[in-house]
Amino acid sequence: MRRLALCAVLLLSLGACARDHHGWAPPGPPRLPYDTWYVGLAAPRYMEVWVESVDVLDQRGMAYFDVHGGVAAYTNKAKGWHQGGGKMMPVNNVDLPEMLFVRWQSLVEPQTYKATIPIPQWVRDEMVRSERVFCQGSQKWKDDYRKMISLGLAPGGIVKVWVGGPCLPFKEVGRYQAKVEPLGPYKGKSKGKYIPLEPENKAYIEQHGIPYDSW
Repeated sequence: MRRLALCAVLLLSLGACARDHHGWAPPGPPRLPYDTWYVGLAAPRYMEVWVESVDVLDQRGMAYFDVHGGVAAYTNKAKGWHQGGGKMMPVNNVDLPEMLFVRWQSLVEPQTYKATIPIPQWVRDEMVRSERVFCQGSQKWKDDYRKMISLGLAPGGIVKVWVGGPCLPFKEVGRYQAKVEPLGPYKGKSKGKYIPLEPENKAYIEQHGIPYDSW
């Protein structure tokens, strides 16, 4: 993960840069009740995706690039959603997100999309609010946090977002419409060529089509 300190004004004019009389000064380290939060990637079954990048603008106005990418975890059905989860990636030494930026290839169409996802304040409040819960995994009571943000990526450029925890249920944040990336896959570097579909996914699409209305 490459980390660059940027003024938020360079990313949709959000946040503020910390300055003193010597010029720009980076903010201090995050003050969170845990060291790591997570970004998860998911997609409906058979709706194969390749995520080129997930970037973060945190609430201090710091930008972090390529915090996640690659393949997603797939749900157990092609239609509808799974309510959170996905292939999780830890995001270390980064404050809570103000914005997420995701660019991915929907291989079943094929099409490349990019989306800017604002994270509401109530989500950040949830992420630092401790809840006492019985954890099925450990079979013990524990204090848990909703420190996982899950991105569900579907054909048509649909992004569904949830926030949840290891032992806490996910809450829906919102549904967003991505834009088509005019440069195509890999920002034009692949000359419009997409990764071939897995045979199972290709067979499903040929037989059933893409259920756009279900997401």
